Amino acid sequence: MDWSRLPDLAAVALLTLAFASAARREYTSVSRLWLTAWAAIVLHFLAFLFLSAPGTAGIAAACIGTAALADAALIFSYAAVPHRRTESSRWMLTALLTVTTLYTCLICLPVVPAWTLTSSAILLGALPLAIALRSVRTIRHPLRWAIVGIYACLSIFLLTVQNRANDGPDLALNAVLFVVYFLCALHFWFTYRRATTGSFLTIAGFLTWSSVFVVGPVLEAWFPAVHVDGEVWNLPKYVVAVGMILLLLEEQLEHNRYLALHDELTGLPNRRLFLDRLTLALERAKRQEIRVALLVVDLDRFKQVNDTLGHHAGDVLLQQVALTFAGRVRHSDTVARTGGDEFSVIIENPASVSSAQQVAASLMMQLNGPLEVEGRMVHVGASVGVALFPDDAHDVESLRVAADLRMYDDKNGSRDVKPAPGEKLRPHAALEPVAADNYETTSSRSLA
Repeated sequence: MDWSRLPDLAAVALLTLAFASAARREYTSVSRLWLTAWAAIVLHFLAFLFLSAPGTAGIAAACIGTAALADAALIFSYAAVPHRRTESSRWMLTALLTVTTLYTCLICLPVVPAWTLTSSAILLGALPLAIALRSVRTIRHPLRWAIVGIYACLSIFLLTVQNRANDGPDLALNAVLFVVYFLCALHFWFTYRRATTGSFLTIAGFLTWSSVFVVGPVLEAWFPAVHVDGEVWNLPKYVVAVGMILLLLEEQLEHNRYLALHDELTGLPNRRLFLDRLTLALERAKRQEIRVALLVVDLDRFKQVNDTLGHHAGDVLLQQVALTFAGRVRHSDTVARTGGDEFSVIIENPASVSSAQQVAASLMMQLNGPLEVEGRMVHVGASVGVALFPDDAHDVESLRVAADLRMYDDKNGSRDVKPAPGEKLRPHAALEPVAADNYETTSSRSLA
């Protein structure tokens, strides 16, 4: 047992525990993949404790430790793939894990038939290309083709050097490890291109980590008198670990800032962000001498939906209304959830007073029809109040009061409507089963 590697194992294990502790507050698919990769790094150090063991034990330790090191890099890269949830991305990860593990294990064996190495080296280049070509109609991302091109070059290099008598296996193994960690740097650079400490440390750490597998052999071949302590070669691992912990904390802070300004259920701006945007909109309107329209929309029968179908159905209804409203206004306008069942819309520089009223009518038309919630058709309806700056008010608070008063006038007016002779007024909470022949699904736009 090589006890000199025990401090490295302890250090990486502690960093992995620190990462797990940081990820525990917001456990996502990315943090799970990162944690899995760091567990593989711990396995790498654990296996290398037995690297000097005689016979089969030493060979097994070399195979397990080297494969774990390479597989960790592939998992790190997969976590940074923008389209990783697609089927072809999962196939790509499975293929790369399988063929990389096979090749690294074969190259660590003292004696192996030449045809097995040749076949696995060809697969390293052929499998990514085959998967990319199979999914070319759905995924044409530059990272996908970067993987294909780099692995094709790796395959050619391996076929060239792996059978050399003295240093062939070492060159081949270092080439594989260089490629997988260089791809980590490439993926993280593409995904986390931002000016933060965590991003810089992680990308620089992966670049340095990959360069270890080039600089080490070069020093050994051309400068044998130069001795570099083993801790220096492990330093990039610690830099990457610290960088990823910082990345995780930075994303958690960014998410908290997002939640402070957005409604968690619908993803729309909340009251705080709405007031900020309304204030800015009025300031711009004063400078440019233009109008700003404020719409306040209140759902008429939301409480009855909650009481009849439950709070989960009410949440689904609010999400559908948010999607509908966001899809009916311009990108320059703001749709916010400013109350339990109240939404507000800021329309900057409407073409005319009638255009703002047309937007309000369009939103009401969407809510006057039936909405599908929890397998039922729900007739909700809404009341709307429209106020314009500077026609109706000259400041934020007065504009809101004017829109609210008109919304309540609309709500009270709708309650006073009498049925025509011989006509029955529709109940406020009419719930009907979904019929396949009269229900049409409409596309919704992302609120992100």
